[in-house]
Amino acid sequence: MFPSLPQDGDREWDDDVSREIARSSPRAAAGVYGAVPESGPAAKEPSADEVVDDDEEHEIEIVPVRRQLSVAIAGFAALLFAALILGAQTSGPDSRTPYAVVLFGVQLLYVLAWTMAMRPPIPALVAGVGVVAAALSDYIAVSTDAPRVTPLFLIALAGVLVIVGGQFAFRTDRLRVRDALGSTVLVVFGVVSAALLVVLTRRPVGTQAAIVCLAAAGFALVAARLIDAFLPKPRIAPQVPRGATGIIAGAMLGTLGAAALGSVLVLPFTPAKGAILGLVAAGIAVLVDLAINFTEAGRAWPGEAPTFWVARHMQGPLGAFAAVAPAAYLLTIFVLT
Repeated sequence: MFPSLPQDGDREWDDDVSREIARSSPRAAAGVYGAVPESGPAAKEPSADEVVDDDEEHEIEIVPVRRQLSVAIAGFAALLFAALILGAQTSGPDSRTPYAVVLFGVQLLYVLAWTMAMRPPIPALVAGVGVVAAALSDYIAVSTDAPRVTPLFLIALAGVLVIVGGQFAFRTDRLRVRDALGSTVLVVFGVVSAALLVVLTRRPVGTQAAIVCLAAAGFALVAARLIDAFLPKPRIAPQVPRGATGIIAGAMLGTLGAAALGSVLVLPFTPAKGAILGLVAAGIAVLVDLAINFTEAGRAWPGEAPTFWVARHMQGPLGAFAAVAPAAYLLTIFVLT
C-alpha cells in the first residue's frame, strides 16, 4: 500500500516539522554527517579560562638576568659619569672648550646608540642632524657672552623639523614618520640637553651643582646595576631583567652620596640641599634607565635579532645622563639661587 499524499487537513511539512524531526533523531558525530555517534564519553571542551591561561602561559617569557651584562653596564655608567664629573671639575672661565669636547664625545655616543636602538625611518638623516645639533649647541654654550638656554631650545626644535621634513621629502610612509616622532624628539632634544652642563658651569655655584647631580645619578645607576647582578628580586616584570631592590637602593644611595657632598661644599650648599639635588637626580637616572628596559622589552619580537645589541645596553646610562642635565640646571635655579 502506497503512502497517500498529504491532504489539505493534514499537517503541512513545513520548517517546524523538520526541526522536530531533527531534534528527535540522534545527533551525528562531529565531522561525519548521518553517522551514528561512537559509544563512550564525549571529549570535554576546554573552558574559556583554560584557553586564556594557556595563551598567557605561552606568551609571557621570563627573561633571565645576566650577571656579567649587569656588571658591564654598571662599569660603563661609572666611566661615563666619572668623565663628566672630572670635566666639570676642571672647567674654568677660560677653559670650557675642553669640557665641551668631552661632552661632544658623549653626545656622539648618545646619537649613535639611540639611533641604532630606536631604528627611526632614515636613520642616517636622524644621526647626521643629531651630530650637527650637538656641535652647534656646544659652540653656542661656550661662545655666547651670557649663559642662555633659548638658543639651545631653538636648535633642538629646528633639528626635529629638519628630520621630519627630510623623511617626508624621501617619501617615507606618513604613519611611520608619525610613530617615530617621539624617538626623533628624544634623540635631538637629548643630545642638545647635554650642552646645558656647559651653560651650567658659567653660572654661580653651577659647577658644584653639576658635580653633585652627576655624582648622585652615576652612583645610583652603578649601585642599581650591581645589585641587580646579585639580587634581582623582587622582579619588576617577567620580561624586564631588573629588580625592585636595586632600583630603590640605588636611588637611596645616590641621595646619601649627594647629601655627603653637600656637607663638604661651600655655601649655599648644605646637606639638606645636597640631598634634594641628589634625590631628584638619582630618581630620574634610575627611572629613565628602567623605562628604557621596559621600552626594549615591548619592542622586542620573538626570533628577531636587534640591530647592534651593544647600543641597547648603552642606551640606559646615556639616556639617564641626558635627562639629568636639564634637571641639574633647573635645580640650580630654583633650589640654590
